[in-house]
Amino acid sequence: MEKEELQKLFKKYHEGKCTEEEKALLEAWYLQFNEYDLDISPKRIKAIGQRVFRELPGNHNSFIKIGLKLAVAATIIGMVFTLGLKFLLPIPTNKNVAQKKEIGPGSNTAVLTLSNGQKINLSNATNGQIAKQASIRIYKSANGQITYKSPANHAASDIITNNNISTPKGGQWQVTLPDGSNVWLNSTSSLTYPTTFRNQKNRIVQLKGEGYFEIAKDKAHPFIVKTGQQSVEVLGTHFNINAYTDEPAIKTTLAEGSVKVLASHGQSQSLLPGQQAIFNQSKLTRTTVNVDDELAWTKGSFHFSDQSIQSIMRQISRWYDIDVQYEPNVSYGGLHGRLSRNKNLSQILSGLEATQSVHFKVEGRRITVMK
Repeated sequence: MEKEELQKLFKKYHEGKCTEEEKALLEAWYLQFNEYDLDISPKRIKAIGQRVFRELPGNHNSFIKIGLKLAVAATIIGMVFTLGLKFLLPIPTNKNVAQKKEIGPGSNTAVLTLSNGQKINLSNATNGQIAKQASIRIYKSANGQITYKSPANHAASDIITNNNISTPKGGQWQVTLPDGSNVWLNSTSSLTYPTTFRNQKNRIVQLKGEGYFEIAKDKAHPFIVKTGQQSVEVLGTHFNINAYTDEPAIKTTLAEGSVKVLASHGQSQSLLPGQQAIFNQSKLTRTTVNVDDELAWTKGSFHFSDQSIQSIMRQISRWYDIDVQYEPNVSYGGLHGRLSRNKNLSQILSGLEATQSVHFKVEGRRITVMK
């Protein structure tokens, strides 16, 4: 499939003039494409197209066997299409979205609060040592990561103090805790933790919002993450916790190792990789999920899989620092797709509008979702 043929197909698709066979072909092409990196070379495009033509038979029913429903594929293609792949024709977008002042994506920004109340704006702080508490030194690296270092003769009698890192709307940050564990904080989140874990039976931290944890192994000292009415106990593992107060449930997703999730009312669930615990304050359940979808934010993207527009807009609101309101009778139907968190808000909204499920009115940082 040459560049010109692909352009014609996309144009027909956008105008609603594709035959069922052409739809299937284009959707199959997307499955082969299977990326949301928009910087694809013409050589790779041609190779993908040739493979699609070579491998897929020429009837619609055979295309469907590849496993992607047309409705879902149309959503994904619509999102990719309106985001403007560099080799496609320019696509008109909703004037309500495109002609407003651009709202850019979030960035690495956070505030570190020391035990004495001192606040340090981490995005403005110079690299190197940024603070000292007793014998413990706090450093900011060139890539923005915060680390804690203490001397080998660190006194057992040193007072253990707590620090807090918080991210605003449109912010994210990474911190290496004193035990070597790494934590990534999503926007509108905070982590409270001790400046040292020495001489403590458990390594206890408190999370608000969302965080991804890669825990340093220490069988003698379990790592415990507290999130309101839930706690997660681990020895050494990778997992994500979504505990925003505006979400209907706390979700703990295990990527590697094993964890035990304990609810305040006494119920518990042990997780294996690929499983998620869902706590809605009255019941703790376990399910199997796509881990890549749950961790997409740590890799710079949104992954939507059968999500309502309300759920999607909560994520977008935190990352782009916007206020969202809804007109009556907005669809609650599930949406599917992948969008980059590095795009301007107008591109994200245009991609969602391409699903034909919702429309948006943009007034400054206030977004109205319309049917």
